[in-house]
Amino acid sequence: MDTGPTGVRRGRGARERLLNSARELFRERGINNTGMDMLSAEAQVSKRTIYQHFGSKDEVVAECLRTQDLQSEPGVFRRNDLSPREHILAAFEPNPTSSGDPTPMCPFIRAAVEIADPEHPAREVVRAYKLSVAQHFSELARMAGAHDPDVLGQQLALLLDGASIRTRALGIETLPIAAGIARELIDKAVGFDAQPS
Repeated sequence: MDTGPTGVRRGRGARERLLNSARELFRERGINNTGMDMLSAEAQVSKRTIYQHFGSKDEVVAECLRTQDLQSEPGVFRRNDLSPREHILAAFEPNPTSSGDPTPMCPFIRAAVEIADPEHPAREVVRAYKLSVAQHFSELARMAGAHDPDVLGQQLALLLDGASIRTRALGIETLPIAAGIARELIDKAVGFDAQPS
């Protein structure tokens, strides 16, 4: 068992505790401003334990992102109680964090902004995730009857990212505006002037 920095025996669950603490610190302080000492203290595990689970801070960041999708947009895409159109629009619904942050920044965008090194392991996770969001949108667009679902998927992915950044930059929720634009894009793509949501 890990005794942690305070000498208290921590038992199992250190990996999950590390990831949860890292996500919270990255959200509150940023990736570059979060050091291993800070993470060790927050998760109440020794630095040795961190390195046993993850070879480096870079791997901590990458793993946080790999497991982040359970709390992000793809969760919307896995719902089976919505029509394809409703699936798309659900991705534009505000989703405050459990901390109550009314304008949470997409953790993948945050990582892309903070990490300049294109070879960083987290950058590949970011790229794969963002491509998968566009692909999900394209699949839903195809199911909704869009004439060019791949183009619509790219448009919707760009719109969602733009709304996320603008919401964070202004400190006000812009997703409802983006949802209105998404409706117009869908209507145009499927050939209808108006369609109920």
